Amino acid sequence: MKWKSVERPGYLGKQRDRVETMWDGKFGEGNWRIVYQTGDLVVPRFVGIKWFEDAYYHFLLDNPDKLDWLITNYADVYDTAPSNTNSGFDYSKQETPNNHIHDISLRSAVHRTGNWFTGDELLNVRSTDSKGWIFSPCNIPFHLPHLICKEPIKDYGNKGPWWDRKGVPNSAEAFYQRNKILQVRVED
Repeated sequence: MKWKSVERPGYLGKQRDRVETMWDGKFGEGNWRIVYQTGDLVVPRFVGIKWFEDAYYHFLLDNPDKLDWLITNYADVYDTAPSNTNSGFDYSKQETPNNHIHDISLRSAVHRTGNWFTGDELLNVRSTDSKGWIFSPCNIPFHLPHLICKEPIKDYGNKGPWWDRKGVPNSAEAFYQRNKILQVRVED
């Protein structure tokens, strides 16, 4: 069996379960997958997520003041709900309708710097009115900006690329959404 790239699905958000159910119906359960592409190189999703995580790691190394502020004031971070902290470093633990990977990436990047949280409260890193908004993936520069795909992506009813409107150019979120590829299984 081989895999064929069929589209760049972009941001799914709360549409994730609906869209994945649609793909199951259209292609068959287990006959589609999400991968990441840079140029001609196609890699498994976990590799794309590691590149995303690396952006957080480089950001923390380049901004030790933000790292110190984060680990001194907060006990952990979350994205869509406080229950996200139960995922620890495991990207497969997704208990909310939206994928939450940037909290896991930030948590992992903190650990990779040799530090850990020592504060007392949780920090929301999704909400634009939270102190944690500075750690939103749209505000984290992607450390390999030349790898970000510039081709159009499909919009599944999420009002286009929000990260381009709200964040820094060539962000980690831009990489995560723009380099995502939907592949389907095809006969040899």
